[in-house]
Amino acid sequence: MTTTPEQIVAANKANIETLLTLANTAFASAERIAALNLNTARAVLEDSVASAKALLAAKDVQELIALQTSLAQPVVEKAVAYSRSVYEIASQTQEEVSKLVEAQVAEANKSFAAALDKAAKSAPAGSDVAVAAVKSAIAAANSAYDSVTKAAKQVAEIAEANVAAATSATVKAVSASAAAPAKSSKKAA
Repeated sequence: MTTTPEQIVAANKANIETLLTLANTAFASAERIAALNLNTARAVLEDSVASAKALLAAKDVQELIALQTSLAQPVVEKAVAYSRSVYEIASQTQEEVSKLVEAQVAEANKSFAAALDKAAKSAPAGSDVAVAAVKSAIAAANSAYDSVTKAAKQVAEIAEANVAAATSATVKAVSASAAAPAKSSKKAA
């Protein structure tokens, strides 16, 4: 089995393209995270200033407590939204990288199968059993890889559902706890 210079050049070009795609995916993800962080920092600063002004304007303790309670829920909701955004960026990046890896594995399998077929044609008589064993091993490895990939996707889907449920539960819990002190402070008045 001989490799021509053209095949080597094509393989190197494909590898460079793959590396560039990975680098672009990583940079795009980093840019999205940086933009999210800057926007979040700006919003937190603006909210903090507005909250401080509102708290300083409180006329009595009950108004102060009511303000603190009302300000807590939006902070938690924004923290949950930030976490959800980070998770989405990470999830999308992981999905893009997975697609790239899957394409590379498929291409490698195709190339290896073609090389094996070519080698089998020029193999000495009686080597059919060895070639069949190698093909069987490759098929088993591909099947195992597919099973692991499917299981990983299912785990990711379950994790995504759990994150969504946890964030929803967190927002509901904060809403309920924010409403409880507000009701009890009104009764005390």
